[in-house]
Amino acid sequence: MMNSPIDLGRMIGACDAPQLAQTRGFLGLRTILASWLLVFAWLLFGSMAAPAAAQTPPGNDPGSQKIFNMEMGPNRSIFRPSLDPERTANGLAQTPPMGWNSWNKFGCDIDEEKVRAVADVMVSSGMRDAGYQYVVIDDCWQSGRDARGDIQADPAKFPSGMAALSDYIHARGLKFGIYSDAGTKTCGGRPGSQGHEYQDAATYAAWGVDYLKYDWCFTGTRNSEEAYATMADALRATERPIVLSICNWGISRPTMIDKSMPWEWGQKIGNLWRTTEDIYDSWAGRKGTSLGTVNIVDLTEPLYGYAGPGHWNDPDMLEIGNGGQSDDEYRSQFSLWAMMAAPLIAGNDIAKMDAKTRAILTNKEVIAVDQDSQYGAGRRVRDDGDLEVWSKPLSDGGRAVVLFNRGEKAAAITARWSEIGYPPATLLAVRDLWRHQSLGRKTDSLTVDVAPHAVVMVRLAQ
Repeated sequence: MMNSPIDLGRMIGACDAPQLAQTRGFLGLRTILASWLLVFAWLLFGSMAAPAAAQTPPGNDPGSQKIFNMEMGPNRSIFRPSLDPERTANGLAQTPPMGWNSWNKFGCDIDEEKVRAVADVMVSSGMRDAGYQYVVIDDCWQSGRDARGDIQADPAKFPSGMAALSDYIHARGLKFGIYSDAGTKTCGGRPGSQGHEYQDAATYAAWGVDYLKYDWCFTGTRNSEEAYATMADALRATERPIVLSICNWGISRPTMIDKSMPWEWGQKIGNLWRTTEDIYDSWAGRKGTSLGTVNIVDLTEPLYGYAGPGHWNDPDMLEIGNGGQSDDEYRSQFSLWAMMAAPLIAGNDIAKMDAKTRAILTNKEVIAVDQDSQYGAGRRVRDDGDLEVWSKPLSDGGRAVVLFNRGEKAAAITARWSEIGYPPATLLAVRDLWRHQSLGRKTDSLTVDVAPHAVVMVRLAQ
């Protein structure tokens, strides 16, 4: 309880009683001055401190991007969630997550039979052995809340319950992921987690959830940094390691009230953040609020400096195998996602994929580039319009290099050693990661012919 200025004045007066008896005039003036100083301090700091316990936590007020820094004893420095010096990263996802998500292929038409089939094929197809771990159920698994407010799975779609489905997935050496939303409703109109964050997190932990994709629909004027920090804290409170995927699209839509960009604040809150609007199965263009592959690449590549162990740029899920693009275009997507150190989350019906799709998704040499992300993401080192060169440093001192032709005609592309951090005279071994063959040892540069909408992806080593 805060003492009033009068009480504090009496305390000081009592402490100074012996001296007051000797120098009554001087200390009388001192007491008056001390009292007035205390009144001023109480008015100033009391008015600041009193609301601190009752106010909305800093950063939660709509649109707030302020930094709060108040030094007042028990009311220690208060910061935005991402800047709180006591907040630490959760230590998960030290390499970009790999797995499968239901949305791109099935949307709301998802049930436990489809999920079990996916889990089985992730093992039999070699995807698990190639590094894929997470089986993530996206939106529309919820039916509502019970009388206590606990979230319920749709009993028609998931008659065995989520805990049993989680056990099925874990028994195959995989991990279980689920979806919710920071708003009152999910994007599919099911119950969101706003106001139920700790309750939902406890439920997910009890089900054995390992990964949460957390969306951004029906959030009103809510501040995204606060919303994701709240769920991050709720997940931590369960003491179960649950990867948090920040899915607030990473852009400033004209209709959005919240203008924050998650790569600026997400490093100690989540493990990956969406950099753009949703992807759709097209090489380029826009469909409603969704973007094609190269549009997403162009928005994500400049953010390469934000990616690193435990915190990744997420250009959305893979469309490989969904039928809207050519095999060359799908190989380009897989290669560029690997260069950007992006999560590799398949979005096709892997239970029915053909051999070409499986070969793309399980290319271990390209996957190794994605997972070798000690130095973060790669980037463009040359942009000649339709012809590009990308480079990504690797932990063994080598480089992954992509020669990318986004144009409509085949073209020769040259990657120069000086552009990727080597002296021109350096003799480097060159390996083609899609043809799985050596291209010999070269100095100065590499020139290759690249088909339209295609890549040549190589690994360089001394």
